[in-house]
Amino acid sequence: MSQPLARIVDQLKREPSRTGSIVITVFGDAIVPRGGSVWLGTLLQFFEAIDIDGSVVRTAMSRLAADGWLEREKAGRNSFYRLAPSGRRTFEAATRHIYDPPPSDWSGRFELLLIGKAADRDASRDALRNAGFGSPVPGVWVALSGVEIPEEAASAIRLEVSAEDESGRRLLSESWPLDRTADAYLKFIKAFEPFSAWLGRRARLSELEAFTARILLIHHYRRVVLRDPLLPLALLPKNWPGHAARELCGKIYRAVLPASEQWLDHHGQSESGALPSAAAELARRFRD
Repeated sequence: MSQPLARIVDQLKREPSRTGSIVITVFGDAIVPRGGSVWLGTLLQFFEAIDIDGSVVRTAMSRLAADGWLEREKAGRNSFYRLAPSGRRTFEAATRHIYDPPPSDWSGRFELLLIGKAADRDASRDALRNAGFGSPVPGVWVALSGVEIPEEAASAIRLEVSAEDESGRRLLSESWPLDRTADAYLKFIKAFEPFSAWLGRRARLSELEAFTARILLIHHYRRVVLRDPLLPLALLPKNWPGHAARELCGKIYRAVLPASEQWLDHHGQSESGALPSAAAELARRFRD
């Protein structure tokens, strides 16, 4: 394994409770575009490359299935997994947030959701955050006008409000931890710039290394970008690092994508055999 990639893997090993989160990244980034179902053995090959034991992976898969994220199908002694319907809805919103170009214009208006009951707040919290909403006070959620409201918050009282730039900045600063998000972007850049420079020297990766780099790249990036409301330039702090992070992520992703897909061609299996070819949407990721 290349030294810059090995450093990223070593950093990953220092993180607690990482396996389930990486499984989610693998499904959203690589498996959903290729039919949505994968053999457990394919996942185990990848996790072996980053030195995560198979028993840990199996435990994480069982937990994700119990929590309603995944569905399992048995064929003889083999297990195959796919996203559960509720998981697919969450992934669709997250996929747009991660890979699509940020909005280039803004109407000057915000979506405001009011959720009264504490139980309803708990049930909708993760879905609203993944959809790009922030919360200035309990029970109140804010996003730029036009953001799709997730099904879990369908019963909320919905308002549309306008705000001048300064009022909008105050509202947003109390709704999202922008300072923490900026710091997380800077850490992402620091972690992956050496790997990008190494690739720029025409370094070669094996197919498995390319797939590993792709998954770890998106694993790190999505944890930051899903906290980011992708605000218009007029409302962002000066020198916002999110733009540089997205450019870096897209550059690396496009560089490793062909070889990573070849690894899936050669090793990816579903209950029907080899994984189908990727949907056309894959080639459009990180294309502004």
